[in-house]
Amino acid sequence: MVAVSAFQRDEIRPIDAHDLETVLAIDRAHTKSSRRRFFEKRFAQAAAHPAEFVQIGFARGGSLRGFAIAHLLRGQFGREESVAVLDALGVEFDNQSHGMGHLLINQLLEILRQRGVRMLHSQASWKNHDILRFFDRCGFALSSRVVLERSIAEPLIESMEEPS
Repeated sequence: MVAVSAFQRDEIRPIDAHDLETVLAIDRAHTKSSRRRFFEKRFAQAAAHPAEFVQIGFARGGSLRGFAIAHLLRGQFGREESVAVLDALGVEFDNQSHGMGHLLINQLLEILRQRGVRMLHSQASWKNHDILRFFDRCGFALSSRVVLERSIAEPLIESMEEPS
């Protein structure tokens, strides 16, 4: 699956638990926190169920510089067709704005097409304008689904009025 880019000695290659520390460093630079447990679980699940995950990285001169991790959903939310969810994406700050993210997304899309997947979903903070612009340039659009959330830490305040 090696896709050689226009850059000399660059490639897109599969990643796995051996790449964990580099993935963590790239991700931590963006999120300002460690998501070690998340990535450990993703790599373990991908090793146990490789058909359900796509994990690729952009390597320059043999060193990982960026990554994309997605998982496949089959039959969820009442859909018959498979969809993929982009769980994590990261490119070293020094290598941003050079097309690495686009190469990763394009290779991810090609792998997903080969697996019969027709849709890629992701989520982003409304306030993260950089990733929203990137997703827009990659052809993502707002979904017709609305994501709802409710805190479970606070009790629901119910009306104290008696029904008439």
